Amino acid sequence: MRTMVMTLAAIGLVASLAWAQHAHDGSPSRGHQAAQACETEFEKVVGDGRGFGLAFAADQNGYPGPLHVLELQEPLGLTADQATKVRALLHAMSAESKPKSARLLEAEARLRRLFADRVAGEASVRAAVAEVERARSEVRLVHLLTHLKTRDLLTDAQRRIYQEARWGGR
Repeated sequence: MRTMVMTLAAIGLVASLAWAQHAHDGSPSRGHQAAQACETEFEKVVGDGRGFGLAFAADQNGYPGPLHVLELQEPLGLTADQATKVRALLHAMSAESKPKSARLLEAEARLRRLFADRVAGEASVRAAVAEVERARSEVRLVHLLTHLKTRDLLTDAQRRIYQEARWGGR
């Protein structure tokens, strides 16, 4: 559920930015406030080493993440061994993701500073965006690859229960 909320927040960020830039409600300030709130949430969640929807493609298609498996461990009927292994995956994902997430947030901040300092030019913006996307892909890979490993720890029946609980049995 948390991944879905984070993904919706990310989508909301993009929509809010577009909406706010065009002032469709007559108040660009309201849209900018919503966009700022989404950006703040993104920074908090990613800074904590969580994915902010970066593994959405995996999760919605039957490759669960360790956090959500642990949240659903009772309905899934996880064995003690499975729970231990899933916790280990969550810990490893977090340990690997946090420094990469920090690099992503730093790259995003450098991109914003180019514009805030009024020094943005085509070359500097291209370089900054490439840096952001390299960092984002590193964070995303950590989360997606952990979803692969988590799925392998579950039985087919547990995967079906997970899918129904998270996505309504898609």
